[in-house]
Amino acid sequence: MPATIVSVINQKGGTGKTTTTINLGSALQKLGKRVLLIDLDPQANLSYSLGITEPACTLAEVFSGQQKLTDCLQERNGLWVAPGSNELVDIEISLVSQKERELFLQYMLREVEGFDYILIDCPPSLSLLTLNALVASTEVVIPLQMEVLTLQGLGQILNTVAQIRETLNPNLRVKGIVVVMFDKRRKLSSEIEDYLKENIDEYIFHQRIRLNVKLAEAPSFGQSVLDYDASSYGAKDYLGLAKEFVSIS
Repeated sequence: MPATIVSVINQKGGTGKTTTTINLGSALQKLGKRVLLIDLDPQANLSYSLGITEPACTLAEVFSGQQKLTDCLQERNGLWVAPGSNELVDIEISLVSQKERELFLQYMLREVEGFDYILIDCPPSLSLLTLNALVASTEVVIPLQMEVLTLQGLGQILNTVAQIRETLNPNLRVKGIVVVMFDKRRKLSSEIEDYLKENIDEYIFHQRIRLNVKLAEAPSFGQSVLDYDASSYGAKDYLGLAKEFVSIS
């Protein structure tokens, strides 16, 4: 059975996109799933957060045809990772003039076998690299911080997904919106969550990701929060999210 390929996207930085990719992936792995993480962000925060600082090869070499994707994969605590790098900026520029420029990642992922889920950490912009991810994926997960400004970008993301579905990938769908950095002490958090439920048709995961210091600490130790502190709220929240994730079709 082919892997379910999921793009984790939000064009605004600092919204928990990389955190969600790592920890949802780790939680799925704890549930017995075989998971591959694709670090498509030129900032390579996902790779760094899992202790991959000097990889032998990265996605930049794969995009340029110098390496096979399968030769670049690294294992971290049961997760497999395709590392990113700053050179992806140059790769994106070079893709602009290429034929079928939006299909490169799709072709690359065809050589990967044996995974249940492939999670793609997309750049914090609706760029050509993000377009590659959306074309290669069947599902989209949108981490959403409970701030007013994030609502402005949500409509743009949903419109982009709809356009990709109409033109390049009819199988693409929004799996759901993940409420992250939730603070029940703030009235605004509840107000925005209520607004989403009343005005957004897409699925909103019941499992919220609460503010938790362990989520911020874990990358310093090159681990997911589930490996860093399995008893923390962050670990429990992402494990709950993973269970809900696999339970919905």
